[in-house]
Amino acid sequence: MPQKASIGFAGTGIMGFHMAQRLAEAGYPVTAWNRTSAKAEPLREFGATVAGSVDEVGANSDIVIVMVSDGPASDTVILGDNDEGGLLARMREGSTLVVMSSIPVETASAQAEAASAKGVGYLDAPVSGGEPGARDGTLTIMAGGDLQAFEDMQPVFAVFGRSTRVGPAGAGSLAKLANQVIVGNTIQTVAEALLLAKAGGADPEAVIEALKGGFADSPILQNHGKRMIQGNFEPGGRCEIQLKDTRTAEELGKSLGLVMPITDQARATYQSLVDNGQGDLDHNAAWLDLQRRRGQGD
Repeated sequence: MPQKASIGFAGTGIMGFHMAQRLAEAGYPVTAWNRTSAKAEPLREFGATVAGSVDEVGANSDIVIVMVSDGPASDTVILGDNDEGGLLARMREGSTLVVMSSIPVETASAQAEAASAKGVGYLDAPVSGGEPGARDGTLTIMAGGDLQAFEDMQPVFAVFGRSTRVGPAGAGSLAKLANQVIVGNTIQTVAEALLLAKAGGADPEAVIEALKGGFADSPILQNHGKRMIQGNFEPGGRCEIQLKDTRTAEELGKSLGLVMPITDQARATYQSLVDNGQGDLDHNAAWLDLQRRRGQGD
C-alpha cells in the first residue's frame, strides 16, 4: 500500500475532526463525510475533500476509517440499512476498513466477516486519549485484526499516536472495554477522594500536587481531578458514551460469568448523570453526581 494512500474518513465529531485534520495536514488525500455535513466542512481549509454521501468515501479510498458514536451507528454506515448496503459495498477489493469507534466485540467480529467476504481488510482499532489526544496526536490505539493489515496501517496510525495489535478482529474492542472500565471506575474513585479531601478541610488542588509521583497518581488524577475542582466539565469523553461503554462491558462480563461490582457502581453514576440531563458533560462529571447525592446541588 502506498505511503500516502487515499483515506476516507466517516465521522468528524469531537475526536474524528481532529484525526481527519491531522491526516490532511500530514499530506494524505482525505475524503471526509459526516452525517451532519456542517461538521465536516471546515476540513476543506486543511485540504480535505468533503463528500456528499458516505458512498463516495467507500468508492474513492484505499483506506476507510470509521469514527462514529457506537456499534449500531457503525453498522449503519458500513453495512447500510437497506438493500443497497453501506460504504463497504462500495469499497474496492484489497482496500482496508478501520473502525476506530468503540463498538461491541460481536459487532467487530461480524463486520470483519462481512469485510472478508468482500475482499477488504479489517481492523477494529478503538482509541483512548479523548479530544486532547486526537488533537495532539497522542492517542493510544488498540487494534484487532489481521497482522498484515495492522502493519500496513502503521504510517497512518503514527499520525494519531501509539498503536498496539492485541489480537484478532474483536480484540481491539475488547481492549477498549477494559480501558473504559478502568477510566470510568477511576474517575469515580478520584471524585470520591477529592470530595473527601475537600469536605475534611484540605485544599484538593494541593492534594493532587502532593500525590504526584506516588502510587495514587495517574493521568486521571492530574487531568480529570484538576478539571473537577475547577468546575470544568466540557466534554472530551461524554457521560452518555461512558455509560454506553460501561453497559457493554457489564453485558460482556455477565456473558462470561464475571462479577463486576465496581463497574456496576460506576454505571449507576453515569446513568444518574444521563437521567439528570447531564449526558453531554465530560465523564469527570461524576464529581457532580456525588455532590448531588450529598445534597449540594451543583
